[in-house]
Amino acid sequence: MAPQQQKLLKFPSYSSRFSHLFSRLKYLFIVFYDKGMRYALAKLLKKLYHKLDNSPSPTGILTTFSQNDELYSRWLSKKFPRKADLEKMAETVEIFAYQPVISVIMPVFNPPERFLREAIESVLSQVYPYWELCIADDASTQPDVRSVLEEYISKDARVKVVFRTENGHISRASNSALELASGEFVALLDHDDLLTPDALYEVALLLNRHPDADMIYSDEDKVDEHHRFRDPCFKPDWSPDSFLSQMYTCHLGTYRRSLVTAIGGFRAGYEGSQDYDFALRFTEKTEKIFHIPKILYHWRIHSQSASSSSEVKPYAYIAAEKALADALCRRGENGIISGVPRFSGLYSVRYKIENYQLVSIIISSKNLGKALDKCLQSIFTKSVYPNYEVVVIDNGSTEEYTAQVINKWNTKEPHRFRCYQIDTPFNFSKINNYAVSKAKGEYLLFLSSDIEVITYDWIDAMVEQAQRPSIGAVGALLLYPDNTIQHAGIVLGIDGVASHSYKHFPYTLGYFGQVVSIKNCSAVTGACLMCRREVYESVKGFEEELAVAYNDVDFCLKLVKKGYRNVYLPHIVLYHHELTSRGGEDTHKQLTLLAKEAEYMQNKWKQILKNDPYYNPNLTRNTADYNIDI
Repeated sequence: MAPQQQKLLKFPSYSSRFSHLFSRLKYLFIVFYDKGMRYALAKLLKKLYHKLDNSPSPTGILTTFSQNDELYSRWLSKKFPRKADLEKMAETVEIFAYQPVISVIMPVFNPPERFLREAIESVLSQVYPYWELCIADDASTQPDVRSVLEEYISKDARVKVVFRTENGHISRASNSALELASGEFVALLDHDDLLTPDALYEVALLLNRHPDADMIYSDEDKVDEHHRFRDPCFKPDWSPDSFLSQMYTCHLGTYRRSLVTAIGGFRAGYEGSQDYDFALRFTEKTEKIFHIPKILYHWRIHSQSASSSSEVKPYAYIAAEKALADALCRRGENGIISGVPRFSGLYSVRYKIENYQLVSIIISSKNLGKALDKCLQSIFTKSVYPNYEVVVIDNGSTEEYTAQVINKWNTKEPHRFRCYQIDTPFNFSKINNYAVSKAKGEYLLFLSSDIEVITYDWIDAMVEQAQRPSIGAVGALLLYPDNTIQHAGIVLGIDGVASHSYKHFPYTLGYFGQVVSIKNCSAVTGACLMCRREVYESVKGFEEELAVAYNDVDFCLKLVKKGYRNVYLPHIVLYHHELTSRGGEDTHKQLTLLAKEAEYMQNKWKQILKNDPYYNPNLTRNTADYNIDI
């Protein structure tokens, strides 16, 4: 960017008879992401504006990008629809077989005039024309709010406004706006945010492909007071357990109005998290939930917005915990909600264990007696779960010390420790399937022999999740001894098949809390994986054709195919020393086998490997660090 282009570009904002034209032009300018074109267009608009209207007015700031958001700027320049794309969309709308009216719901209370105008203009600028804007002014005390709203009522018949006589806060105001709605679907818009010009088009396009959809949400970013775009949030597809950790669907949210009516709209008493409470109740009525992996909403950052800081609306987090507790009660799940320490807006659910059934901890091992001893020592001294056994499968150890370790634990824990021998070439799947035949537990916990327990209630926390009928595999946060991340869930498609997210990264919050929050993921590592025995048996265990690699991923994907959800738990932390226990296989032989097993996975799981539902197509497949794909 040339030095003169780095400056904030300004021109007088809306006034007199040209305000409607220029507010639209200004918003269209926001989606012109080529920097050179933006700068040229800015100069042209300024000249045109002053020729048409010389009246004085406050200054507005046109779009620019900070250097910190250069990567996202590049992404926008490639991915965001240009003028020709928008024109094509407008033509396509006319041949849609299904053209539902979408009622955009906007509660209003004392927003800055500029932000209110821009929010309304972003609706008027929609490519999809079959909408109505339903505004409820919640007894604003600033006189310019009423005059602005009355101005827009006169400009476009699709703008409907109700002026409430007393302030009832956002839930009641939203319900007042809902009373104006006549559309089959409602979309939610805050009074200072922006829809992208193609937002409602993309919603209608999805409805033409999936007319049974009840809830639709999109990706989003943030826009500051200078129209700089930042912090893109590229979301996963519908993830019910992730949703109990944070209100990630957020904007743009579109909902079938008949179901909105059925749940009674928004509830007073949940202000600040009224949308979270609303969505929790709504998603209990339907499983027809769709995600559009495109940025369709700009969430405004300013000094009074929740997007600017977690300190702006602290009451929102109390309301969120209340909404989550209500949801568990309605669903008949006995659990306790708490916030994630140091990370406002993230929540953790700890479920009551209904029955402390036997957990079989299954460990396959060959040699490496010191690592095995450390693993067993940590299990037996740190685990507080009252009912478990340890089943070790010794895969042809030749090390004398390993035999001593096994004898030691046979003596120390005769009722909770057993060891079986299997002297065959290494095959992770075959060894663990054999171990299950020897295990007695209703819960199976597959564990690497070089794991070291850190969290005392690790088994309890895994059982809390594994006991739930909807859950397949449960995994944990694994760290290397230097406290960098070894496993925080598995992302499909990385390196052709799959990879652990944030591997070798310092312990971190992760992408929008991905490391520190409970989340759904397609797979978790077999180095620490729990499931119910019935779940294991439903997919016939591990695939023995996968001897060395990807057997855990394949197992988890079989569970997904069966309709189960896999979950990662950040509050269960273990060290994974990641030592090899496979003997002295020839390196060339290993590589050949790895390539063969990768090919097996690519042939069997081609579609899901291309598009991990718990990741996002806008994120890179080159690394597992959630970077933007350019």
